[in-house]
Amino acid sequence: MDFDIEKIIDTARDVLRQEADALQLLAEKQDDSFARAVKLIFETKGRVIVTGMGKSGHVGHKIAASMSSLGTTAYFVHPGEASHGDLGMIEPVDIIIALSNSGEAPELGDIIAFCRRFDVKLIAMTGNRNSTLAKNANVVLCIPEIEEACPFGMAPTTSTTLMMAWGDALAVALLKLHNFSKEQYKMRHPGGKLGKMMLNVSDLFHTDMPLIDEDTLMPQALEVMTVKGFGCVGIVNGEGELVGMFTDGDLRRSICPGFISKKIKDVMVLNPKTTTKDTPALEALRIMNTTGKGITALFAVDENKKPVGLLHMHDCLRAGMA
Repeated sequence: MDFDIEKIIDTARDVLRQEADALQLLAEKQDDSFARAVKLIFETKGRVIVTGMGKSGHVGHKIAASMSSLGTTAYFVHPGEASHGDLGMIEPVDIIIALSNSGEAPELGDIIAFCRRFDVKLIAMTGNRNSTLAKNANVVLCIPEIEEACPFGMAPTTSTTLMMAWGDALAVALLKLHNFSKEQYKMRHPGGKLGKMMLNVSDLFHTDMPLIDEDTLMPQALEVMTVKGFGCVGIVNGEGELVGMFTDGDLRRSICPGFISKKIKDVMVLNPKTTTKDTPALEALRIMNTTGKGITALFAVDENKKPVGLLHMHDCLRAGMA
């Protein structure tokens, strides 16, 4: 077979352009049915149950996962399993989003009947407004008439892209209605790269800090530095404000005759770089990596310049932020 790279690239462009055009069409054809669907979900006292068969089901899994991570409790229920007992997972106070491009997937029949029997609210996401699914739904999100990107015009491609995008739109609209915050998202997503990106300095810093006052003699300062094990000490004035810092590197650079008899204020680095407890840990790590020759620790201070914690580069590395 002739492996023509240009033809393959052209195929990719054709598919992506076709699906992009379909997304543009979907955006242009939005009407109040989307708002009514969001309102139904927002006002439900139960959970969102997403269901669908085949490729629609795979999209449904993603929609449920996105909603759950963004503040709307959602589960995926497989329509086949629903017919064999999993209907018991659905309560009358729940709301169902059913995905089917044709709207005639036979596996959805028992779920549709369950909705009628127990007056469970049903949102249909379909390409056929006259389908069985659409006729039994409280709200119909109807995909505009489009062609699948598959050369046979049959395999779910463009249609599932539109369903996926519509699910994202639902999740984000509900996020805004719930006033869902970044902190709430952080609690639901502690793992992976996103979890690391959302860590704040306060999630990693130490509150048992190596702090001394300005008049501390070098022997005592070095003892604190050694005992605490952070490779540095912070120096505070009489008001408890951080006014200086002294590190292992400063120690090597400061050794001279009579050094040991000096006070820490004579050799400390004035006005050291600091951070705050609410600063993203990644930003604090960037400061450490880009400050002069690089530093390995930052004190977090409050609005009065009083230290509240110490973040060490090793804390960031242990958290997987390298």
